[in-house]
Amino acid sequence: MSAAAFEMIDLVARWIHVIAGIMWVGNSLLYNWLDRNLTPADGVTKTPKPVGTIWLLHSGGFYYVEKTLLDGAPLPAPLHWFRWQAYTTWLSGMALLLVVYYFGGRAVLEDSTVAALTHGQAIALGLGAITGGLVLYEVMQRFVAPRAPGLAMAVWIGGLVGIAIALTQFLSGRAAFLHVGTMLGTIMAANVAHTIVPSQRLLVASVSGGHGGDPAVSARAKRASIHNNYFTFPVIILMVSSHFTSVYGHRLSWLMLLVLIAGGAGVRHILNIRFGWPPWKLALTATMAATVVVLVAILQVGAGMPLSSAIDANTPVTFAEARHVIDRRCGVCHSAHPSDLTYGGAPVGVKFDTPEQIVAMAGRIRERAVVTRTMPMGNKTRITDEERALLGRWIAQGAKR
Repeated sequence: MSAAAFEMIDLVARWIHVIAGIMWVGNSLLYNWLDRNLTPADGVTKTPKPVGTIWLLHSGGFYYVEKTLLDGAPLPAPLHWFRWQAYTTWLSGMALLLVVYYFGGRAVLEDSTVAALTHGQAIALGLGAITGGLVLYEVMQRFVAPRAPGLAMAVWIGGLVGIAIALTQFLSGRAAFLHVGTMLGTIMAANVAHTIVPSQRLLVASVSGGHGGDPAVSARAKRASIHNNYFTFPVIILMVSSHFTSVYGHRLSWLMLLVLIAGGAGVRHILNIRFGWPPWKLALTATMAATVVVLVAILQVGAGMPLSSAIDANTPVTFAEARHVIDRRCGVCHSAHPSDLTYGGAPVGVKFDTPEQIVAMAGRIRERAVVTRTMPMGNKTRITDEERALLGRWIAQGAKR
């Protein structure tokens, strides 16, 4: 299949993924908000023993929402379910993983500067991490959590930390972040398919048989839904992290990853409990600020791999020397007519065909090729440390032509 075909599949799958994800996350946030703001039924209700009711104002009208287990009431028709948003998000996300990393080659999965893995080994590791994380979560939640919820949480968090560290030590930084996000998204989709929807089927069957919904079944579905609610913010930040090389390209990228997850889950928790906790605004501000401060502090430790001392040397570097390196190591992709057609065209429109283009992008060259070392992707063109140092020295000397 041609690079252009892979690019079109990437575009369509990404479009579907974003739209479905917005719908899924939107439903999760809305229903969680409703549950935490329901008030005891007041006045006439449509069903016996409602759990709670709420009035809403939106789009020029008033909405009355009532939550109930339909104790003795007939099953309403039509009954609207929300599940295909979750399935579509996961399916389109897996399609992106296949097109972008596994078969399309539109992003680098394995990185020779990180670990000596073949492409097949890297795929096996990525899929193994996704599957292993899902199995660990399911075992903890189904067999351990009912008896020891604290232990289940500790084991699961420990597994998450271990998987995150392992992936950043064997895959490219960008791929590692995306795979952790995919693992969390897979758990969320599995919660819908294996817990939430089956529980809802049991409720429907019970009500159809003339009985009310079982509160235990309802609680099981709600517990899985709450877990998904806490995963939403971490998954979103891991999905967009691919745009920030200073994060996934950092030599402590595993720590950056875990801080992002913890910060996202912490913010989600405060937003969940804010309705009955007056100081939530202060706590929310403090959590967000603390997350940013910790991330900045980690960045200050030293982004990317340690730079060669040659960068600080006074030996002058000519533009011709710098361009020779750029032509050999970068120009195969970053050109109006790239010889490597993996990405269909120059990635993000960056081209190094003319001296003006090279000088204009000197700061970006330093960040990607010298500091974070995330370019060339997976070091496909085998740029050496000496060549990185030469580029860094040329830029330090003013990036002169």
